[in-house]
Amino acid sequence: MRYNVDSDFKKQHFDAMVHFNEKNHNKYFTVIQKGVQFKNYVGVVQIGGLTIEILPKVDYNEMPDENLWQGVLLNMLKICKHINVDNVSETALKKRYNSILEVYYAIYLNEIENLIKRGLVRKYRRIKSNQLALKGKLVFTQNIQKNLVHKERFYCEHQIYDGDHLIHQILFKGLTIFNNLLNGGLNDKLNRVMFEFNDFKELNITASHFKRISINRKNKPYQRAIEIAKMLILNYSPNLNSGGDNMLTLLFDMNKLWEEYVLRILQKHKPNNTTISFQNKQEFWKSNSRTKAIKPDIVVTVTNDEINTPYIIDTKWKIRDSNNPDDSDLKQMFVYNLYWKAERSLLLFPKVNQDDSNFGKYNYLANDMEANKCKLGFISIIDDYKIKREEALCNEILRKLI
Repeated sequence: MRYNVDSDFKKQHFDAMVHFNEKNHNKYFTVIQKGVQFKNYVGVVQIGGLTIEILPKVDYNEMPDENLWQGVLLNMLKICKHINVDNVSETALKKRYNSILEVYYAIYLNEIENLIKRGLVRKYRRIKSNQLALKGKLVFTQNIQKNLVHKERFYCEHQIYDGDHLIHQILFKGLTIFNNLLNGGLNDKLNRVMFEFNDFKELNITASHFKRISINRKNKPYQRAIEIAKMLILNYSPNLNSGGDNMLTLLFDMNKLWEEYVLRILQKHKPNNTTISFQNKQEFWKSNSRTKAIKPDIVVTVTNDEINTPYIIDTKWKIRDSNNPDDSDLKQMFVYNLYWKAERSLLLFPKVNQDDSNFGKYNYLANDMEANKCKLGFISIIDDYKIKREEALCNEILRKLI
């Protein structure tokens, strides 16, 4: 964890984080004496001028290279498509950011700038208003209520063609959030962009507003900006108390991120005779109307001479001793092997200084289960203080299965 602050960590910041965690069933961190201890989540929390970045460090160094691990996180988010690939170049990934939020801020502003250059989409919408001439349809009841004295006016319902519609209102809300939180070099660009949205209505945007948006040919260029706006708006917590700090959280479950990272690398760089499938599901228990299913993280199927050989990979983001596997992990892999008729399975962990274990054989009575084996494997996503190449990672993982 690292802090980028305009002020020291204060009690108001601690209280805001505890309140946020309690609202989310205490899933993000544990409260300890005079602080918090994050669990399986990485990302960033911004409270007013305080920015707390939680990085996916896996080493024993008390003074890790924080810029390296920030680069690792950005690269994982890029590969898992949580950051748009087209918008994040290799040069950008090597840049030092105060936090990963700055990356999203920059992408969002770039997307909206491009939309402004293309011309913001206009739509027809119906409004009701007082007019000096009859325009559209006269609303009789409200016309009598509002214009009893002013006979020269007409309260009408009519169409106008402009840009003040839901999509722009959502993007405008995202910009106002930036305006409350942003400090630094992007302020000038933010002010230029916001000038184009000054005439649009500011709504209190909720999840229901995003459900009303349907992407079509006309608004397709807006999709990336809308996705970032959704992520940021729904993770923003304005403090309604006088003098309080607004809060924005962008947190990712590291176990899920690690699983998806490994999956996407394997899918992208696998050999031609290999297929990669994700979270295959099979029913393994049923009672009356209730059923239970099992689903391994990744199933690798290698085809040679028209014979398909399945292997199971289950990813775990935690530091694990290769000589001390969890009983629950081993039992889980045993069941996967049975159901998918796999000869070998792999528990895949991030590498610190461990060596892979040998394939251990399950002591099972059936003669046809002689080949039911499992091992612990470890891979490092950095090499010589650089992020390891995807293809090298893919080959390294697959070699552990054979």
